Amino acid sequence: MVTNLEYLTDSEGILTAVVIPIELWRQLLPDEDFSLETISEAIADYCLNKAMDEGKKTKLFDRNKVLKFLED
Repeated sequence: MVTNLEYLTDSEGILTAVVIPIELWRQLLPDEDFSLETISEAIADYCLNKAMDEGKKTKLFDRNKVLKFLED
Protein backbone atom coordinates (compact mmCIF):
# COMPACT_ATOMS: atom_id res chain seq x y z
CA MET A 1 0.00 0.00 0.00
CA VAL A 2 1.15 3.51 -0.75
CA THR A 3 1.52 5.58 2.41
CA ASN A 4 3.59 8.47 1.09
CA LEU A 5 2.22 11.59 2.68
CA GLU A 6 2.99 15.02 1.28
CA TYR A 7 3.47 17.95 3.59
CA LEU A 8 2.56 21.43 2.42
CA THR A 9 4.16 24.54 3.86
CA ASP A 10 3.58 28.23 3.47
CA SER A 11 6.18 30.69 2.15
CA GLU A 12 7.82 30.79 5.60
CA GLY A 13 8.21 27.02 5.74
CA ILE A 14 5.46 26.52 8.32
CA LEU A 15 3.55 23.26 7.87
CA THR A 16 -0.01 24.04 6.76
CA ALA A 17 -1.46 20.76 5.44
CA VAL A 18 -0.90 17.09 4.77
CA VAL A 19 -1.91 15.38 1.53
CA ILE A 20 -3.03 11.77 2.02
CA PRO A 21 -2.94 9.42 -0.99
CA ILE A 22 -6.48 8.58 -2.11
CA GLU A 23 -5.83 4.83 -1.68
CA LEU A 24 -5.09 5.37 2.02
CA TRP A 25 -7.99 7.83 2.38
CA ARG A 26 -10.41 5.24 0.99
CA GLN A 27 -9.06 2.60 3.33
CA LEU A 28 -9.53 4.90 6.31
CA LEU A 29 -12.94 6.17 5.21
CA PRO A 30 -14.68 3.85 2.76
CA ASP A 31 -17.96 5.75 3.14
CA GLU A 32 -18.32 9.30 1.96
CA ASP A 33 -20.47 10.26 4.95
CA PHE A 34 -18.01 11.07 7.73
CA SER A 35 -17.44 13.45 10.61
CA LEU A 36 -14.35 14.63 12.45
CA GLU A 37 -15.04 11.93 15.05
CA THR A 38 -15.25 9.26 12.33
CA ILE A 39 -11.94 10.44 10.84
CA SER A 40 -10.26 10.37 14.25
CA GLU A 41 -11.52 6.87 14.98
CA ALA A 42 -10.51 5.60 11.54
CA ILE A 43 -6.98 6.98 11.91
CA ALA A 44 -6.65 5.49 15.40
CA ASP A 45 -7.84 2.11 14.09
CA TYR A 46 -5.40 2.30 11.17
CA CYS A 47 -2.50 3.09 13.51
CA LEU A 48 -3.43 0.30 15.90
CA ASN A 49 -3.63 -2.17 13.01
CA LYS A 50 -0.22 -1.03 11.74
CA ALA A 51 1.22 -1.46 15.23
CA MET A 52 -0.29 -4.94 15.47
CA ASP A 53 1.16 -5.87 12.06
CA GLU A 54 4.60 -4.65 13.11
CA GLY A 55 4.30 -6.42 16.44
CA LYS A 56 3.51 -9.75 14.81
CA LYS A 57 6.91 -9.62 13.10
CA THR A 58 8.77 -9.77 16.41
CA LYS A 59 8.90 -12.16 19.34
CA LEU A 60 8.75 -9.15 21.68
CA PHE A 61 5.13 -8.41 20.78
CA ASP A 62 2.99 -7.39 23.74
CA ARG A 63 0.32 -4.83 24.56
CA ASN A 64 2.75 -2.38 26.20
CA LYS A 65 5.04 -2.33 23.17
CA VAL A 66 2.06 -1.63 20.89
CA LEU A 67 0.96 1.26 23.09
CA LYS A 68 4.53 2.64 23.13
CA PHE A 69 4.62 2.37 19.31
CA LEU A 70 1.39 4.37 19.10
CA GLU A 71 2.73 7.05 21.44
CA ASP A 72 5.79 7.54 19.22
